[in-house]
Amino acid sequence: MRINKFISHNTNYSRREADELLKQGKVTLNNRVVSDIGVSVSEDDRIKINGRLIKFKKEFTMLVYHKQKGELVTKSDDRGRKTIYDNLPRGFSKFVSIGRLDYASEGLLLLTDAPAIATALMASDIEREYYLKVKGEITEEVKTAMRDGFFAADATKGAHAKTTIKSMEFKPFVAFEIFGSSGGYTKLRVMINEGKNRELRRFFGYFDLEVVDLKRVSFGRVDLGMLKEGKWRYFTNGEYDDLRDFLKTNKIYY
Repeated sequence: MRINKFISHNTNYSRREADELLKQGKVTLNNRVVSDIGVSVSEDDRIKINGRLIKFKKEFTMLVYHKQKGELVTKSDDRGRKTIYDNLPRGFSKFVSIGRLDYASEGLLLLTDAPAIATALMASDIEREYYLKVKGEITEEVKTAMRDGFFAADATKGAHAKTTIKSMEFKPFVAFEIFGSSGGYTKLRVMINEGKNRELRRFFGYFDLEVVDLKRVSFGRVDLGMLKEGKWRYFTNGEYDDLRDFLKTNKIYY
């Protein structure tokens, strides 16, 4: 493992902050100052920051948060908008989110103090379930796209205005259920097993369907349940067991 990654995984420093500490000569490896962020280390090495030994973290914490509409999933906002961290206890300020929900979306958000776990879960094919309300009708063409997937050379409708991601490959949905249409809107439930940037808004935007409501209700076997908006909880023992099985199976070291 690279030394900057080791620092971010076992302390409250981010990867960027770890790089800066290395550049400033504040990190020692086996009592020698090291500045190269690419140096590899192991559990047997002694890494110190300002003379303080970093202990290898063997435990981790997982949170479930019910994100509200109008909150950003970011540490801070230069426009002064509310973030999820404004609503979480101060002790969770260093936790990282596992994927994001955009400003207008709501629902289940997972957070952890172990960046390696966050990265592994974001990249996994664990199923994510959403409830949507779209403006327009779900045609047979859209249903076929949900069943088969497709590549969109222009996937910017539904994306953030400043996005640099122009095209996108959409995998087949794991499942979907259409509840019906009323007043020009359609409600549906979808299940996908990836979490690309604004993926669902881009998918439906490609067919000129605007997503007006988006709520994530589960990530794998972790579900929102009766958790109220703006509230959080720790993982249950069963959820921790499931996650440890996932980490062991996929050889994820944290």
